Amino acid sequence: MRYPSGIRRQSIKQRSVAKTNISYGNRGMSLEEDIEQTNQYYLDMNQAIIHKKPTPIQIVKVHYPKRSAAVITEGYFQAKSTTDFNGLYRSKHIDFEAKETKNKTTFPLANIHEHQFKHMQSIVAHGGICFFIIRFTVLDETYYVPAEIVLLYWNEMKDGGRKSIPYKVIVDKGYVIPFKYQARVDYLKIVDQLYF
Repeated sequence: MRYPSGIRRQSIKQRSVAKTNISYGNRGMSLEEDIEQTNQYYLDMNQAIIHKKPTPIQIVKVHYPKRSAAVITEGYFQAKSTTDFNGLYRSKHIDFEAKETKNKTTFPLANIHEHQFKHMQSIVAHGGICFFIIRFTVLDETYYVPAEIVLLYWNEMKDGGRKSIPYKVIVDKGYVIPFKYQARVDYLKIVDQLYF
């Protein structure tokens, strides 16, 4: 059907078919987007100041197709990144990494770089709160995993051990983070249980 403005509208039958194909798994968002919304909620409620760390990039070439629009055509990473998020909560430094996996039985350590592990070791050594938020996308489960657990497996991997953490270990040693409406990944409830 076309309206006078020329915009085409779906029929009721087309709309009902389209609605049946909608997937509500993870609410259509990635883990990092969910955490960024959670952090904004914490900030709005004056609970914590936690931000995603930008990756430092050196811009080399910029194309200006219009005066009002610039397009970066070439750039390089300036330095190695540390973890995804950091900030302050109840006068304590918080530092954490967010990772998603499609694997159902293990969490592979391959996507975490050595400099990130060393950074996390330093945070723990200096008394900061450091952890991983791991989402098993196929299972639609999200866990808070203390950095010490992941660092233990990383050290074993360096000594020739396994290159992943079994799902069962994450379930046993980690803490499930239920999906919520406003604080989608409400990890501060777990921080409160463990540290305060």
